[in-house]
Amino acid sequence: MNENAPTTSTESVPVASPAEAHRKSAEYVGFRVDGSPVILNLTEHQRLSPEQSLDLVNHSPSGFEWGYNGSGPAQLACGLLLDYYDDKQFAREHYITFRNQVVSQLECNGPADCWHLTGAEIDATLETITDDVVAVADGGQPAPSLPANWRTITRPNRRIFQRTDVDHYIVFGVGDDEWLVVLCSQGDRAYPAPLASHTVPVDGDVEQAFRDLVAESNDLIEPPEETH
Repeated sequence: MNENAPTTSTESVPVASPAEAHRKSAEYVGFRVDGSPVILNLTEHQRLSPEQSLDLVNHSPSGFEWGYNGSGPAQLACGLLLDYYDDKQFAREHYITFRNQVVSQLECNGPADCWHLTGAEIDATLETITDDVVAVADGGQPAPSLPANWRTITRPNRRIFQRTDVDHYIVFGVGDDEWLVVLCSQGDRAYPAPLASHTVPVDGDVEQAFRDLVAESNDLIEPPEETH
């Protein structure tokens, strides 16, 4: 008997499924053609289009961008997660953090003047994001007091509601004797810009303040008709 021959084991060895292995081998590349951004999924030999992600969140109808915190990079972050994981809820919950940590840092460089992002890099980033998330009571589903087009974004230190069809957010903070509830928009700015706000006593109706700001968000999108 050959003592150097490999031995067999009754224990099964975990092996990645073909689909998972294929996903991890994914590679995305971004560059510009005549100034316009182009993103390719090299594994699938396909160009990434904003259309699918725009059906999920509408931050930048004009298309993708990268290299800063803004609406174009938010759309790209959502598009990348949606294309890679094929999970709308997962993409919706994590694309803002993915934009802040990854897409905002992408830059075209090297002889090819482009950026590369692999599936393994996406997985590694999302593992840190999901590990740090503090779950909220509704688990990211539509908040009971808000319309279906508003969802909760999980944050370790604050509560944020995001409108899924427009770049609007509602955040709130507590002071010594009152709540500050703010409707804001990120746009292409480095920091969100306030659009409207309400202060509410700590024992007041904060939910009503949310509903009022939702109404103001609607008015900003579709101003009420003037009565004659």
